[in-house]
Formats: sequence, C-alpha cells, structure tokens
Amino acid sequence: MFVRWSAAIAAVSLLSGAAFAEGAKPTDPQIAHSAYTAGVIDIAAAKQALDLVKKLKVTPEDNDISKSLSKNAAAKLDELAKLKGADFDKAYVANEVAYHKAVDGALETLLIPSASNAELKSLLQTGLKIFQGHEQHAEHVAAELK
Repeated sequence: MFVRWSAAIAAVSLLSGAAFAEGAKPTDPQIAHSAYTAGVIDIAAAKQALDLVKKLKVTPEDNDISKSLSKNAAAKLDELAKLKGADFDKAYVANEVAYHKAVDGALETLLIPSASNAELKSLLQTGLKIFQGHEQHAEHVAAELK
C-alpha cells in the first residue's frame, strides 16, 4: 500500500511541477485543496506507520523530537489563525517549506540512521522521499506566491 501512495504522490508532484513550469499560478481554492490533499496523504502514511508499529509490537514513546514537533505546530497554528488571504497563503507555504526541511533533516541525520529494524528503516526512507517531494512542491508554490 505504501508503494501505491508513493507512486500517487510522485504522479501528483510531477503534474504539479508541470503546471508550475507552465507559469500557472494557483488560486486560493487550489492552494486550500492542495493543503487538504497533502494532509490526507500524510494521515494515510501515518496510519501505515502505526500499523507497522503494531506489527513490530513496539509501543510509541514520547520524546524530545515529537514534543518539539507538537509545540512548534501549535505555535504555528496560532500564528496562522491570525492571518487572512495572501498573508495566510504566504505564511502557510513558508511554514510548509520549513516544516518539510526540518522533518527531512531529522529523517536523514537521526531517525533513519538510528532505526535498527529493517522494515522501519525502509518505511522511513520511503517517507523521506515523499517528504522531499512535498518540500519541492511547497517551494514551487512559495515561488509562485512571491
């Protein structure tokens, strides 16, 4: 199933890249739907990760990384809630770029190298490719909003 998601995300990334290359500027409704779609995809990937955790009989454990992610997300949601229109769009997309860079960095330098289970490591490596694609997409959107 994760491979199907990866293929779907890759296809969306390619299509999105082609649209941006042609100079199409996304509208607010398109941006909103893109954000929604990315969220749905992330939720599906998280479900698959939780399924793997159950299969491996591992109990997720809160840690400094997860606490930092949660804290930063709550602060960003508060900040974004105060914005509207183009200001919201720009701040949202800038956050998406920064968030994906942070997650990519954590995956590359800490999480993947630290994983001892081969299935978990493989899932994280696939997740890294997906997040790198999300980061590129967010960077394209950010460039269009300038």
